[in-house]
Order: sequence, then structure tokens, then C-alpha cells
Amino acid sequence: MNIHEIIIENAKKHNKRIVFPESFEERTLKAADFLLSNGIAKTILLGNPDEIIKAGEKLSLKNIKNSTIIEINNFGRKNEYADTMVELRKSKGLTKEEALKLLDNPLYFATMMIKKGDADGEVAGAMNATGDVLRPAFQFIKTMKGISVVSGAFIMIVKDKSYGDEGVMVFADCAVNPNPNEKELAEIAISTARTAKIVAGLEPRVAMLSFSTKGSASHELCDKVIKATEIAKQMDSKLQIDGELQADAALVEAVGKKKAPQSSIAGKANVLIFPDLQAGNIAYKLVQRLAGAEAIGPISQGLAAPISDLSRGCTWQEIVEVAAITVNQASGVN
Repeated sequence: MNIHEIIIENAKKHNKRIVFPESFEERTLKAADFLLSNGIAKTILLGNPDEIIKAGEKLSLKNIKNSTIIEINNFGRKNEYADTMVELRKSKGLTKEEALKLLDNPLYFATMMIKKGDADGEVAGAMNATGDVLRPAFQFIKTMKGISVVSGAFIMIVKDKSYGDEGVMVFADCAVNPNPNEKELAEIAISTARTAKIVAGLEPRVAMLSFSTKGSASHELCDKVIKATEIAKQMDSKLQIDGELQADAALVEAVGKKKAPQSSIAGKANVLIFPDLQAGNIAYKLVQRLAGAEAIGPISQGLAAPISDLSRGCTWQEIVEVAAITVNQASGVN
């Protein structure tokens, strides 16, 4: 199976509840219908049931009626959700009236469904900006235990199968943190290893990248990577990780043996952690454009529950894949 098939098949094993706030959007409806038809996810749509079903029928979608459809204004536990929001944001002075108003926004309502255990994950962004999708998550879901930063990973599929695992690798952070400190960089490594395992089905071998390999250069930027590697090892003693490594030492076996002969990761890495956002974002786009690689992502990671952001230019098929990734993240296991 290729990586796309692995993501879908793993999702079918778990079949988690995914809420879609943008329920009147045509691509979202098509994706929800496909997810239901193929047993990939249980779908939750927010809006007027009659209108959503009618929209599905207009598109000749036969399974939309099998979604859980919730009309926010008629939801019996809306006050309970608001009370929870007030409790969580009491230090910010959030009032009950303000919370109820926020809940009229499907993005906030979907986030609170996850917080209250009524959904396992969320997929949005076909009609909303990234900041609007993730803001409720930062306020009410927050980060997973032991992680203080949210980051963005890409599954990269290159044509040359000698790299990574049959050409499959995971890059991070390519989307969120401009300049992580050493602790944040370690946390990004931990989060990305988890993504590699539960989403891509890889046994992560993590390389912490720098312009130096094992002391070949001396600079505070290299020191940050070295310290981050040490912190990551303390956070997860079983994690296969090494650094600092140059990209060629991490990926090419012959170079790895020459530059870092004692390393179990050098030349074998399938997870690449970049020292900052500039390096990560530039690298994935160069690999994508110049090497003709396929990039799946960004995959949001580090949140206590998965909330996935779409590109507003996405296709319905891409929504299906992002939903499957979200199901796998919600499962927590491969």
C-alpha cells in the first residue's frame, strides 16, 4: 500500500467522530458522504438538518442523512458548554453571555464538542482562515500533556526510495513556530515522531538538523540543536533520535557513516526536525518543487485533541485525506 492507502486503512480501524463546522460547503458535504460511505469516520455536521439533507440531495449524496446533524440553537447542552467555557476562561473574564455568543460560531461550537467528549476531532478551513480555525483550539483545547507548542508537519513523499522509508519522510516544523527555543524544539521532535508513527505508520528515526554534524562547527545555533536533542531524549528515553546532524549526514548512508560513524540515525533518518521555521518551510518547498515530491500537510500537532486546518483551495478528496489523518491522530495509536 502507498502512504495514502495506509492513512485511509488505519482510519477505518478507528472510525472516530469528526465534526465539520462548514457543513453547507459543497466540498465538505462530498467529503462527509465519502467518509460515511467508506467507513472512514463518523461525521458530525453543524446546521439545520433539513437544509443540510436537502443540500446533500441536490448533490446526489446518498449518505449525508446518516451523519449526526446538530443545529446549534436547538442543542440542549449549549448552556453546559457555555459554563465550561466560562470556567476555562475565567482568568480572562469571559462571561456567560459572551460564551453563548461565541458558541453561535460553528468553529467554537465544534471545539467545545471535542472538549466535552462529544466529538473526537475537527476538520475546517475550506471557508475560514487558519487563525479563525485554530484560535478556539488554543483557547479551549490547549496542548497535550508535556507539550507547550503547536507545530506543523508535512509528510514528504520523494521519488527516490532510498531516502527515509521507501521515499516517505516527515518534516517539521514547517508551518507554525518562527524561532523555537531548545525546549520547544525538543517538543516539536516528540510531536513529530508521534505524527510519523500514528499517521504515516513509520517507526520514527529522528534527525535534529543543523549546519554542523557532531561538532564540525561551533556556534550558538548548533548549541540549541544539541541541547534540544538532549531534552528530547530526557522526555522520551525510547525515542530513536540524534543530533546535531547536517541534512546529508541524516539522509545519505555513506555520508552518515563518514561524518557520524557512531550514530544509529545518521543516513537512516525518516523524520527531519529543522532548527527554525525559515529552514523548515524553505526545505519542504524546495523538495516539493525541485525534486517533484508530494507534500501532505500541514498536519497540526501538539494539541490535546486534533483540530485540522484545510487550505481554502482544497478539493473534497483532500478533505477526505485530512479527515482520515485527524481520525488517526484521535486514535493515538497506529
